[in-house]
Parts: sequence; C-alpha cells; structure tokens
Amino acid sequence: MDAEEQARNNMVIKQIENRGISNQSVLQSIKKVPRHLFVPPAYRHAAYGDHPLPTSCGQTISQPYIVALMTELLVPQKHHKALEIGTGTGYQTAILAELVQEVYTIEIYSQLQETAKNTLTSLGYQNIRFILGNGYEGYLAAAPYDLILVTAAPPYLPENLVEQLALGGTMVIPFGKNRQMLYVISKNKDGSIHRKEILPVVFVTMQDRKPLN
Repeated sequence: MDAEEQARNNMVIKQIENRGISNQSVLQSIKKVPRHLFVPPAYRHAAYGDHPLPTSCGQTISQPYIVALMTELLVPQKHHKALEIGTGTGYQTAILAELVQEVYTIEIYSQLQETAKNTLTSLGYQNIRFILGNGYEGYLAAAPYDLILVTAAPPYLPENLVEQLALGGTMVIPFGKNRQMLYVISKNKDGSIHRKEILPVVFVTMQDRKPLN
C-alpha cells in the first residue's frame, strides 16, 4: 500500500466512518478514488486532510466528510442517472461515476471543466458527460434525472432543477440567502416536493450567468 492509499484509508476511517457514514458502496468509492489527483499540486500534501481546499477560479474542493455525506444522502444505485451541478475539479464527479450508470456534470468555468475532464479521462471514466453551462438551467436534454447533486449554493431552490428531477428522485443541495442549509429534496410519485433540512453548511456561491472561457 503506497502513502496516498494509506492516507485515503485513514481519511475514510477517521473522518468519514467515525462520523456516521455507513453506506458501504459510498465508502468503497471514496477509498478507491485518488483524491490527491483532483487537488492543485500546491495543495496535494493536504489532499486527505479534514477540510476544503482552494482550486482555480476562486472555487473549492469540499471537505471529504461533506462529499461523503452528500453522496450518501442521495442513496445512489447502479441504474441511476445523475446530474451534478458544479464539476469543479471532478472529485465528486468521480465518486458519483463509481456509483451510478451515468453522470451529467455541468460547470460554468471552462478552465475547471477542461482540467476535470482531463483528470477523469486519464482515470478511465467513460460514463460521464460534460456540459459547459449555467447550473441554474440544469440540462433539459437528458432530463429527467434520478439524482441531482449541487456543489455550490444558490440563494433559493432553482425551479429548473426541481422540474428536471424524476418522480421518485432525490436532490441534495445547499441553499440560502443569509444562511446556507444543506437540504434533501424528494419528488414524490405524485409530483409533490418534500424538503428535509440536514445541517448548516458553507459553500461557494452558485453563479447565475453565462459560462466563462
């Protein structure tokens, strides 16, 4: 076992399992995905630490526990189709790709998207579709989605994302104007929506504008 693999296993045990994450598929995917490859070189020494890290374009890669929690809350299954809002460095994208049939991932910064695409392609992922776009709009062409995961915080719940969630689907999203809260949004079979508060969080603000090259 090399140093990165040992650090990753320690991260899973101490930061994730010890805080109550128990979904074995989620834990195995986090043990497998080399987080240090998704972190800028200047911060790779801290890739398995218990904190978020800065990336390019003023964005961040989330704390490992938050990645694990949000993924577990989705209850991903192998037959699911997922939409991710905010590709970032591609780490959360990789975790999802390990767990579902297909991932559509939207990023507003072309620089981040290109870097993430190169990393994920080099690792052999073939079930990820990359979209450069505004996350508030979602991606109607492939809707509906069994799962939607949002990795930046809008001030309110975007209606387009609610509409693109399949009946019986689940969305995990942080949002709030003055105080961000992580929510699980469930769309019932009759189309009604149920919100469940999970915990207060701090995410970068979700951008509502055209993509940046």
